[in-house]
Amino acid sequence: MTAALFQPITLGGLAILNRIAVAPMCQYSADDGSATDWHVQQWMSYALSGAGMVTVEMTDVERRGRISHGCLGLYSDHNEAAARRALDAAKRVAQPGTRFGTQLAHAGRKASNQRPWEGGGPLRPDQDPWPVVSASAIAYDEGWPVPHALDEEEIVELIGRFADSARRAERAGFDFIELHAAHGYLIFQFLSPLSNRRTDRWGGSLENRMRFVVEIARAVRKAAPKLMLGARLSVKEWVDGGFDVEDAIEVAKALKAEGVAYLCCSSGGNSPHQKLPSGPGYQVHLAEAVRKGADIPVRAVGLIDDPLEADRIVADGRADMVALGRAFLADPRWGWRAAAALGEPIHAAPQLQRAVTTMRHWMKPAE
Repeated sequence: MTAALFQPITLGGLAILNRIAVAPMCQYSADDGSATDWHVQQWMSYALSGAGMVTVEMTDVERRGRISHGCLGLYSDHNEAAARRALDAAKRVAQPGTRFGTQLAHAGRKASNQRPWEGGGPLRPDQDPWPVVSASAIAYDEGWPVPHALDEEEIVELIGRFADSARRAERAGFDFIELHAAHGYLIFQFLSPLSNRRTDRWGGSLENRMRFVVEIARAVRKAAPKLMLGARLSVKEWVDGGFDVEDAIEVAKALKAEGVAYLCCSSGGNSPHQKLPSGPGYQVHLAEAVRKGADIPVRAVGLIDDPLEADRIVADGRADMVALGRAFLADPRWGWRAAAALGEPIHAAPQLQRAVTTMRHWMKPAE
């Protein structure tokens, strides 16, 4: 019998080979939003990883939405052409049926930062910083810039930019779009009562605070109806008085009604005061709660790297898929590793077939 992790699944009409997803991971290596040779090799690596679903990385809908100068975007013709070049290369070598998506996003008040290996934190005046925006004029932390609170017209324009980027994603050849409503970036800044103190129709009640992401989902679906649409959500803020599981379930229901086919359930990222636990699978219970509460397919994510544990999460019905980030950076053939551990076939490209016996040897239980 096929292991749960390797059973196919269909999300929003999109058939996916297995329950393994590459989670989106920023590479901070773009040129004014455009994918570079780094992305070509990275996406080709994902294509050969054994994962059925690949979400390439946070992809910003406008220049000021980037976390750093190196962040990927889909806001220009050059961005679109560069993404198509990298994606075409990945698809040429991928296992047939591998699905590629991009995560549309805006960093909001967490934009204009240094790359992590440059120190992180806000760009200095000599590093070409740019003004940041958010739901309200509340800085992320001490020493961070106070963002401009978007007005009604600017909010509507931003929703339009998500739609424009969705059209670019479709033309570039992606199979699905994931909205980034997690980790304290702009959409989540609207969702959280800690960062959204507005008194108009975009703030106050949860219904108002979720209006931004609901309107974005609606606009993206209209702009790119052929692409499957999902979302990543911080289910819990880990701060007293912040966004929590019950709120996430209501948001999930609203997004499901707009045609969102799955939620990737993460947490935190909106406050430096969060008290976030850590450890393998520390967020799985959040995915399980959303799955039960909103009756929507979910991806579990968060330090999952053991193939047997990943299989149990799916087999036990706690999540429909698992998404791995750092595990795929550390082991670009993690999908092979999981197949070997679970006694499943390894679907290697012919050029790599000689390595299959080596992987099976590596994963052979110790006697």
